[in-house]
This record gives sequence, structure tokens and C-alpha cells, in this order.
Amino acid sequence: MAKGYWIARVDISDVEGYQAYVRANADPLNRYGARFLVRGGDHVVPKGSGRQRNVVLEFPSYQAL
Repeated sequence: MAKGYWIARVDISDVEGYQAYVRANADPLNRYGARFLVRGGDHVVPKGSGRQRNVVLEFPSYQAL
């Protein structure tokens, strides 16, 4: 079965709120078998505009999303 991927490009204006969001989603993401492939870090935007944070999650299947 093909894996599913979730890609999020995020600008964070409320650090405490974002941290609460991350904590609140840890259990559900684990329950559905999510695995972080990319989470933050330095990045280069060669053209156009970028976001503060890029996140890529892998799920065991598209249905798990």
C-alpha cells in the first residue's frame, strides 16, 4: 500500500500557541503512525517567498491521513 504524506509550510506568530498545538497533536499523530521526515531547520528559498518552518510527515497509508 502506498504511503501518505502531509506537507505543512508554517509562519509562527504565537510561539506558545504553536508549542501547545504541537503537544496536543503528538498522541493523535502517533496513533495514526505518523513519522516526521522534516521538521524545522535551516532552508534556502531560491525563488519566491518561503515560510519560517517546513514540516513533512509520512503516514503508513493515504487512508491513515
